[in-house]
Amino acid sequence: MIPVTRTFLPDIEEYTVYLDKIWRAGHITNNGSLCRQLADDIANYLRVSNLELVTNGTLALQLAIKALGLKDEIITTSYSYVATTNSILWEGCEPVFVDIEPETFCINPDLIEAAITEKTSAILATHVYGYPCDVARIQQIADKHKLKVIYDAAHAFGVKLFGESILQHGDCSTLSFHATKLFHTAEGGAVVCKDAEVTKRVFLMKKFGHIGEDDYLDIGINAKMSELHAAMGLCVLPKVQDIIASRKKCSGWYDEQLEGSLLQWPVPPVGLEYNYGYYPVIFPSHDVMMKVRHALLDNDIGPRRYFCPSLNTLPFLTPELKRVCPMSESISSRVLCLPLYVGLSKAEVDVICGIIRHTLQGGVML
Repeated sequence: MIPVTRTFLPDIEEYTVYLDKIWRAGHITNNGSLCRQLADDIANYLRVSNLELVTNGTLALQLAIKALGLKDEIITTSYSYVATTNSILWEGCEPVFVDIEPETFCINPDLIEAAITEKTSAILATHVYGYPCDVARIQQIADKHKLKVIYDAAHAFGVKLFGESILQHGDCSTLSFHATKLFHTAEGGAVVCKDAEVTKRVFLMKKFGHIGEDDYLDIGINAKMSELHAAMGLCVLPKVQDIIASRKKCSGWYDEQLEGSLLQWPVPPVGLEYNYGYYPVIFPSHDVMMKVRHALLDNDIGPRRYFCPSLNTLPFLTPELKRVCPMSESISSRVLCLPLYVGLSKAEVDVICGIIRHTLQGGVML
């Protein structure tokens, strides 16, 4: 089976060196030395400040919403993983869906202002597949209407725009370190904040809102990263550049093989330094996509429909939240992410592309 992704695992001997340190210290959680080291190392690697490690990328979003004091309506994208919408709902806010750009599949800034009401408190946008939102336009709108900005940057670890980390933008950016990501801690995530005071609140809120044993200063939950997860991150982080290079090479093989096949790809903006976290392709129709998908599955190849359904159509939404987003609905019905991971061979990419081309040439396009 060729899966859509495969978790990068360091040499087990390297991991056990950190496990030995944990066992000798007897400190498994509660902001241990490995967590503190990993937070510093990630911040240095990404060239950001005010970074807090958390349990996962979903809790990172929830903490960002809570730490910024957001209420009522949050304008958000209709094209992302469901955690983006769920975090808004979980925190008692209402998602106001805005359609996406046809080039990057990120939220369309031309449509944001029309969605703003007196109840709007923020914009929560996703850097889809690691392709950046129009951060300049979004910030202009936010400044004009005095709104907070959160970026779901779960796909954007290491992404730069004009030499600057994409995480520098917005009031908060959130990261996922899930095992499917190019940098991972098995499970984990982080919140990057512009304001040091917001960072302090995230720090308190992720540990029940207290310091010491008895000083309760804020409302809180348990969103701490363990030393065991930090150890995995410390093993993986030094290899990130090699991981990105490997994924870039695989993406190049796909580009060569699928050129001229009438597929659609996201269009990278000028100045992008990409991380090759995903390889999405958009087919001409839902039927064509499904025929290719079935052909791949029949050959033990597992693409994924990242991201389907369009979030504005989620079945648990109340009718008034289900705004029509035609571009998002169209892309989500036609997208497949193809296998991409360290260790994927050129021969395997050739097989995948051969099946796609054969299926497309078999009359499906007619």
